[in-house]
Amino acid sequence: MIDMVFEWDPEKERENVKDHGIYFDTAVQAFYDYHRMERHDDDSSGNEDRWQTMGFFNDVLFVVYTERGIVVRIISARAAEPFQRRIYYGNSEIHAWQRVNP
Repeated sequence: MIDMVFEWDPEKERENVKDHGIYFDTAVQAFYDYHRMERHDDDSSGNEDRWQTMGFFNDVLFVVYTERGIVVRIISARAAEPFQRRIYYGNSEIHAWQRVNP
């Protein structure tokens, strides 16, 4: 497995924990799920490309991130919504998600 480097804004993490109950060091674990899925975030800001990933760690997590060179910068993380869980578990045909390891 390739080692990944992660970073995040500590203030953004505090807000995320308050809003969603997920610490970013927990969100990092979603990236190590062999069945992880991802897609481009079409609502990305004009300043950077953002990506969405779903991976399992105690629950299906939905994580938004950007890449800065070799660094993965986490922007937000939360438990996946029910429709996202259906996609993750393969119970929905309508989606633009791709398995990272097909």
